[in-house]
Amino acid sequence: MTHLDMMVGSNMSQALPIVRKIGMRDLRDALAKGIEDFLEIPTHVIFLSLIYPVGALIVAQLTLNDLAHLFFPLAAGFALIGPVAAIGLYELSRRRELGLDLWWTHALDVRHSRSIRGILTLGVLLIVIFLLWIAVAHAIYIATFGPAPPESIPNFLRQVFTTREGWTLIVVGNGVGFLFAVAVFMIGVVSFPLLLDRDVGAGVAMLTSARVVLRNPVTMAVWGLIIAGLLLIGSLPLFIGLAVVMPVLGHSSWHLYRKAVERDSNPQNDESIAPKPRRRRYAAQFPASLVAGEDPP
Repeated sequence: MTHLDMMVGSNMSQALPIVRKIGMRDLRDALAKGIEDFLEIPTHVIFLSLIYPVGALIVAQLTLNDLAHLFFPLAAGFALIGPVAAIGLYELSRRRELGLDLWWTHALDVRHSRSIRGILTLGVLLIVIFLLWIAVAHAIYIATFGPAPPESIPNFLRQVFTTREGWTLIVVGNGVGFLFAVAVFMIGVVSFPLLLDRDVGAGVAMLTSARVVLRNPVTMAVWGLIIAGLLLIGSLPLFIGLAVVMPVLGHSSWHLYRKAVERDSNPQNDESIAPKPRRRRYAAQFPASLVAGEDPP
């Protein structure tokens, strides 16, 4: 029964969510609302998002030492686990939508969700897909260049861009990576927001996400290109831009979910008291409030 709850949720009689037809205007509006959410609590979100550039730099250091051929697959693979990394941002957008009090620790409230088993199941699945992608990328390198690691980064780059084997690696690697990206996009584009919003399981969330993409193929393809483009821009200056790009994309994804999936008539609300009025946070209050351990006045 526990495994069934993970896939369909505890309320098995609940109808599948209704998906809508959306267009380019909805994408622009979702991005605008995502930026608005980011500006509402920028210090909290940037604090939470520091993990993205720091993690990327750590990966870069590790791979450039001994595994230079896996640097690009690892960097590109961040997009595969992006929905997992952004789940706290979805929660902040959900709370702001409900008019609840906002503080950076509320990003951790996802652990109280009634769909937590489904969230964990989907998170583990995306991590497994990420690891599988890295293994496949490594296998493609071995099939192309052999088992020996690159002698140096300059030599590896020269081989990649000036030899027939290098171009084979580029074409095959990017082609296979594209298939991984499409698969994750299909099952994850609205899955985590749905799991936070309703008492459903991972199976229902993935099915609904796929239905959203299939009903809006052109619009969602553009959304995928926007995500890829912004992640590339955020990665260029030593990944520092991810501290802004990731929260904007995370918040925007919540609002895109709202546009693509009909609202539940009985939404989750884990607050037993009346919603508190929102209070704008300011950068000058952030360090002091962390030490105090409570919201600033």
